[in-house]
Amino acid sequence: MVLPQYTCKKHSSTKILSYLSIVVYDMVHYGHSNQLRQAKAMGDYLVVGVHTDEEISKHKGPPVFTQAERYKMIRAIKWVDEIVEGAPYVTTLETLDKYNCDFCVHGDDITLTVDGKDTYDEVKRMGRYRECKRTQGVSTTDLVGRMLLLTKSHHITKRSFEYFGICKCKTFSCILSPQGPKGHSPWTGVSQFLQTSQKIIQFASGKEPQPGDTIIYVAGAFDLFHIGHVDFLETVHKQAEKPYVIVGLHFDQEVNRYKGKNYPIMNIHERTLSVLACRYVSEVVIGAPYAVGKDLLDHFKVDLVCHGKTEVFPDTDGTDPYTEPKKRGVFRILDSGNNLTSDDIVQRIIENRLQFEARNQKKEAKEMAVIEPNKSKLPPDCCKTS
Repeated sequence: MVLPQYTCKKHSSTKILSYLSIVVYDMVHYGHSNQLRQAKAMGDYLVVGVHTDEEISKHKGPPVFTQAERYKMIRAIKWVDEIVEGAPYVTTLETLDKYNCDFCVHGDDITLTVDGKDTYDEVKRMGRYRECKRTQGVSTTDLVGRMLLLTKSHHITKRSFEYFGICKCKTFSCILSPQGPKGHSPWTGVSQFLQTSQKIIQFASGKEPQPGDTIIYVAGAFDLFHIGHVDFLETVHKQAEKPYVIVGLHFDQEVNRYKGKNYPIMNIHERTLSVLACRYVSEVVIGAPYAVGKDLLDHFKVDLVCHGKTEVFPDTDGTDPYTEPKKRGVFRILDSGNNLTSDDIVQRIIENRLQFEARNQKKEAKEMAVIEPNKSKLPPDCCKTS
């Protein structure tokens, strides 16, 4: 089928393809970013529709973030050209035409309305739907589950499987919970995220610092990458006319040392992709040293080191990790105006625990209602519950 061509409102060219990826994007994670990366690769201009709090509550349950927070989070993803605020939950041809979109893109997981109908039924039937691969190993349901568990073992592969009682199948993993419904959705269940060099390359900018760039270094956990991080990095980005922002990510063990509890919720590989997807970030140091020392500053030719208003925890020997940049006069404390932390996100989840658990169970039940009639298409060696 030959798709009709529209003139994009943002460009003068007449043959630019545009896309509408209508999604919930509640807790925005690297799986969502990867979907948008794939969507953008299908053409030139990406329009992302984001639902209101009311729409999400109606069809899925209570959102973790407010709609204002979600709008800003999506705008900060580097593959997004434009967002549509308050997008309808069901994508219609009228919606695509309204925003000059040739077709819409969604992951290969299922999206259903409150009454169990496919939200993309109309555009699929009319040939204006495209699909990209879902990122294995992450989902909002999974992340919410990790926060509710309050265990430090959730991101350690072997111990995670033992804790959850997961049977690892060749294609996906199923949670063997006697409390759950019969069978489990491959989209809702926990599965293992496997980092590859190719995935990092796909997310990385690949751009080296240029003459005249101001190299700015920041470090931290950047766990559950959220709007507080976005506001901080945007503030960092504004510190220079030509900023080159490098983010140092601490290893999981280091984060747990100074954060405690079940932190980090996301492991170092997941946090790397989350940060790389942000349009304000140029480079990431994976497993950065906690103390910002002479070697690091000289190696990256750092002009400025920034930190937010959050507490600076001492190094293992009790020293200030920013002693060297302070001595050089290149250290700066920034106030982004947003005090949201990962602790606050977890607190939101805990305060609404029963609602979130009910949401996750309803979501999986709807997915299983679609899967059950097509069980023969699932992997033959997948574990089955009675």
